[in-house]
Amino acid sequence: MPKPFLLVVILLLSYGFWLSDEFKGIAAGISIFLFGMLLLEQGFKTFTGGMLERILQKTTNTAWKSLSFGIVSTTLMQSSSLVSIITISFLSAGLLDLVAGIGIIFGANLGSTAGAWLIAGLGLKVKISTYAMPLLVFGVLCSFQNSKQLKGIGYILTGLGFLFLGIHYMKEGFETFENTINLADYAMPGLQGLLIYTLLGTIATVIMQSSHATMVLIITALSVHQITYDNALALAIGSNIGTTITAIIGALSANVQGKRLAGAHLLFNLLTGIIALTFIKEFMNAVDMINAWLDIPAADNTLKLATFHSLFNLVGVAIMLPFIHQLVVLLEKIFIEKRPNLFRPKYLNLSAVEFPETAVESVRQESIHLYDHAIHIVLHTFGLRKRHLSDQSDLKQLIELNNDPVEYDIDAGYEKRIKGIYSAIIAFISQAAFSWEMKQSSRLSWLRDANRTLVEAIKDTKHLQKNWARSRISNNAAIKNEYKKIAYQIVLLVQQIEQFRKEIVENELPLLSLDILKASIEDEDMQMNRSIDLLIRERKITPETGSSLINDSTYMYNIKKNLLKTAETLFVQDNTHAIHVEHQLTLNETEIKEVVQAVDAQ
Repeated sequence: MPKPFLLVVILLLSYGFWLSDEFKGIAAGISIFLFGMLLLEQGFKTFTGGMLERILQKTTNTAWKSLSFGIVSTTLMQSSSLVSIITISFLSAGLLDLVAGIGIIFGANLGSTAGAWLIAGLGLKVKISTYAMPLLVFGVLCSFQNSKQLKGIGYILTGLGFLFLGIHYMKEGFETFENTINLADYAMPGLQGLLIYTLLGTIATVIMQSSHATMVLIITALSVHQITYDNALALAIGSNIGTTITAIIGALSANVQGKRLAGAHLLFNLLTGIIALTFIKEFMNAVDMINAWLDIPAADNTLKLATFHSLFNLVGVAIMLPFIHQLVVLLEKIFIEKRPNLFRPKYLNLSAVEFPETAVESVRQESIHLYDHAIHIVLHTFGLRKRHLSDQSDLKQLIELNNDPVEYDIDAGYEKRIKGIYSAIIAFISQAAFSWEMKQSSRLSWLRDANRTLVEAIKDTKHLQKNWARSRISNNAAIKNEYKKIAYQIVLLVQQIEQFRKEIVENELPLLSLDILKASIEDEDMQMNRSIDLLIRERKITPETGSSLINDSTYMYNIKKNLLKTAETLFVQDNTHAIHVEHQLTLNETEIKEVVQAVDAQ
């Protein structure tokens, strides 16, 4: 909240406290309720370490599934704000597409109406404060435990306790408030009242950043006749419009996809609000019919308000869901994605760092981005381009026939393509604000290691470059051939890794093929050393040249091992049983060396 706006709110609250003691009770009730919402969200966040994210990914492949996920998750968590922020985070990390994200937001709007039913149907019918006390006691007890799950349950129970307590204080405050002032005296009928109270509902929700809190306030005031039924309906419409502020704030640090989702949320709530205001009489008649069918007393305005809240959101979903793809096209025209700077991070943003699964996926995507830049440097060092890997070119022939000088500045390439992204990845990982006990923390550690080995491969390429460039102008055919073999082996491995990436995308589970690549690296290293020894014995090269070749073959060996290690971390998806089985079948480094040596001995 901007400081000038905050100062105005503080002054207005201070005036209200001076004006009425009952106002203090209402304000305290709202504060306690909002604090309960914070604790509830904190509690549910402790369970976003993988479970919620996996459910979200598996149940959002169609618009109807996305809608259902939004309804169910918001109904259970009673926080459309948390669902919106998680969705924006997933969308920014590339774990969801925009259609799925919009479906979740539609469902979250509908799911948020369940809170009004609970409060109107239960919260005002019983002495809810009696349930608050045990929830607070058990919640605080669990919160002090070391177990992460128990802490999460503790936060949820404590949050529910404060929610109930806040509702109790708001209801009591409104019941006694009429002794000082009767807000019903300020009721405004007709179109003027409809528009003004809609605006008031929007402002109240923007200030509190919780449509649930606004609806509780409206329902408790309506239950003691402090506001009229007509004005309560307008306030409910306003709260629906005002709740978009959370998604908008969450999208400020997101990429263009996150901003598009926030735009969809705003458009949906605005359109739904306009429909509700335009056909308010028809909605009121429909509410009376539904309540009569449900045997709800005609005088129970709180349940009628809950019915209205659900009804106009349901109508909004019914109207907009069939046009979800057209909405995506419109949003893509409004929020145009800028041409990305290839040499800056693409996937790292603050909206992803709060949730473990999106943080890991953002780092993985950015690491792949870094890997592609590293491959660019490696290929250019040997005078090739990435297109040569996929156009069925004979790599060996390309290297054999290309005798032109190659003057690629690896230092400049590192500064331009690697350093900024690599630094951003390390900084992002250090910002991850979740416990290192989580399995996602291990994955982040592996990704950090993968980026480090990738940088080491580039440094080894630089060490190799000097002698490789000299060999191209050498008159000694043996030296030329050995360095061409070194270049070919590195480039061939890069091509094999690209094929491996393609197979992973096509779900062919090629993990076992990594053993073949690892074994070939070991075998080629032994063959290279033997070849150098033979050249020295046959006096085709001098011992000094041979020692340089041995050093450079070691650089080649390290480059290939580091590239393969990086690729294994970045491209292997271990989220299926089949992959786990493959992991058990693959050989470790020692076993691979033993197999290669045994085959070689034969």
